[in-house]
Amino acid sequence: MRTFTHHVPDALLEDIRTRVAAFPWHEMPDDGGWDYGANLDYMKELCAYWVDGFDWRAQEARLNAFPQFRAQVDGIDMHFIQEVGSGPNPMPLMISHGWPGSVAEFLNLIEPLAHPERFGGKEEDAFTVIAPSLPGFGFSGRPPRPYGPRKMAGVLNALMTQTLGFDSYLAQGGDWGGAICSWLGFEHAPACAAIHINVLTMRHPDGPQTPEEVAWAAQFDADQVMQNGYRTQQATRPQTLSYAMMDSPVGIAAWLVEKFHDWSDVPTGRIEDAHSKDELLTNIMIYIVTRTFNSASWIYYGRREEGGRVLSPEGKRVEVPTGCAVFPAEMLRWPPRSYADRIYNITHWTEMPRGGHFAAMEEPEMLLNDIRAFARSLRT
Repeated sequence: MRTFTHHVPDALLEDIRTRVAAFPWHEMPDDGGWDYGANLDYMKELCAYWVDGFDWRAQEARLNAFPQFRAQVDGIDMHFIQEVGSGPNPMPLMISHGWPGSVAEFLNLIEPLAHPERFGGKEEDAFTVIAPSLPGFGFSGRPPRPYGPRKMAGVLNALMTQTLGFDSYLAQGGDWGGAICSWLGFEHAPACAAIHINVLTMRHPDGPQTPEEVAWAAQFDADQVMQNGYRTQQATRPQTLSYAMMDSPVGIAAWLVEKFHDWSDVPTGRIEDAHSKDELLTNIMIYIVTRTFNSASWIYYGRREEGGRVLSPEGKRVEVPTGCAVFPAEMLRWPPRSYADRIYNITHWTEMPRGGHFAAMEEPEMLLNDIRAFARSLRT
């Protein structure tokens, strides 16, 4: 392990600003809204702020305020934040992001999780928080070829057990982090003692069984018709996409912003009800300054090679205790609990009043409280 501090060279920041300022804007029909993709008017507004108002150094300082490290794990130079929790016995907790996210999703969660007493909570609820950049994402090195969530779970388990020396830990995740947690609980118990997920990405080989489950599956497929384009491209030809994106900061921004708009619990056209420009641009900049847009997209290719969403062709389930935080506007629509129970040993199920795909950013307090409640059930 070695300490890590990120500092983007001034010349690179100026190059990004110059490219954004010089972007050759092109028109879409005025009535397009967000139906055609990232909205033109909003992208112009965001990029004007990017050039004249956004302070990367301030956001960089927020990231660097946490203890960060790099270590070689299974041949990959893995980056992670490690915030040691308060008190004599903080529970080890690994929180993992997905795509199009980064460790910046957790900037409002890490300190309250590690030091609840600073926020009106109890010290006995403290966690030692490990927040890795996934292989190929952000500040971590890339794998030798595309890894899917199953392979990444092995890398993250090695980080927790071999590099950091934890005998057991709780794993939490949304988006790809939810898939990685599923594989951690399935293949890396008892070291991974329990998982908490705010998305369900896995599938049972027997498919839906009840009328309610059949209706859910049909609605899920209908929901995904207008979402599948990016997923198919990144799962089949990520390299071709990368040539344009690596040359265009605005292209990367549009590709990511569309998802933060469509997948969050906001009315159409009101992305900033959930995400500020600073939050959006910080996440975007991590992809740009680390040059990881391409390698981050590899996880889709890797999952396709690993066999897709089915956890176990034999119908086995995750047997470690599983907590589920069910946010109603989750883009990957939650199934009925009867279906989820066939995939996980669910001991904690919370249906939230609001919130979407990016729970750590949209509703950090709800997510925080649910992780704590689940962890308390494990301690008793």
